Amino acid sequence: MDKTIRLRVDGHAHDVHADPDMPLLYALRDDLALENPRFGCGLAQCGACTVHIDGKATRSCVTPVSFAEGRAVTTLAGLGTPEHPHPLQTAFAEEQAMQCGYCLNGWIMTAADLLAREKKPSRAQIKEALGSLVCRCGAHVAILRAVERAAKAVTA
Repeated sequence: MDKTIRLRVDGHAHDVHADPDMPLLYALRDDLALENPRFGCGLAQCGACTVHIDGKATRSCVTPVSFAEGRAVTTLAGLGTPEHPHPLQTAFAEEQAMQCGYCLNGWIMTAADLLAREKKPSRAQIKEALGSLVCRCGAHVAILRAVERAAKAVTA
């Protein structure tokens, strides 16, 4: 049974009429017409659907839309702006860390969660935090460099 669910996404309030068990990803993409996050696997295995809910990286493809009600949802578009990009967005561009860009959402949102918790992560900590993400283009080495660059920028 559908109900009205109030979401706060990237600082803006939205009402979505949906089944409370519907994946948050569907509400973000279909109801709110957001381009990020992306549908990848639908099983929380690839990370393309990652958003922050109350600051924590969350796979939106398996998170019920009702879970996000009353919480702050941040997408890649809400992480920074073109005028003031998040250090990760800048570092990914500077390191040319993406090829096709389809999975970019998952890498940046997961890394942002890590950098919010760990100001100076080691390469091992970065690898562990990003270990469940998938990039089919094979940009993993550039991605690691980008996260390390962003970590330095955040602590500078």
